[in-house]
Amino acid sequence: MKHLFLPLIFLILLVLESTATSLIPVQWLLADIQPIPHWILIFSIIITIFFDQDHTIYGLIYAVIFGFLIDFTYTDILGVYMFTYGLTLFIILGLKKLLHPNFIVTLLLTVVGVCFADHLIYVMYFMIGYADITWVSYLNNRLIPTLLTNMLFLLIIYPIFRQRLEKWADEQFST
Repeated sequence: MKHLFLPLIFLILLVLESTATSLIPVQWLLADIQPIPHWILIFSIIITIFFDQDHTIYGLIYAVIFGFLIDFTYTDILGVYMFTYGLTLFIILGLKKLLHPNFIVTLLLTVVGVCFADHLIYVMYFMIGYADITWVSYLNNRLIPTLLTNMLFLLIIYPIFRQRLEKWADEQFST
């Protein structure tokens, strides 16, 4: 039963990401401010830091699978989120080996991960002509609000899941 917790949490986050965008205040939309929730990515980063061992890549696998589901469910182009989330988690896996897991490192890796992933998604959409805003407009109206709202999400889920993930990792990998 415990093996189903992580996929179930990811599935719930996938559904809640779509409802989160409907909660954006109308004033922000009129000002063309559009934060993008990257909750799947953030939870994958937390899993990579607190659940994965040196020989496992659960966070990367969940990021690729649920990135594909984001592509399939919410976008018109398949593979953008899957590739971006996979590459981002691959980089986070490398950085995790250099740093000691704590809140500051989690915050830093999440900021790096969200910035990298959102930039990569913007560049891919811009190159194929799907995004037509300038980089300065993207920075002011998308990236900064995206970073702030996703950091708020991290502050909410970090105390809930940190110890649970470490406990689940101990139970799963100690036997």
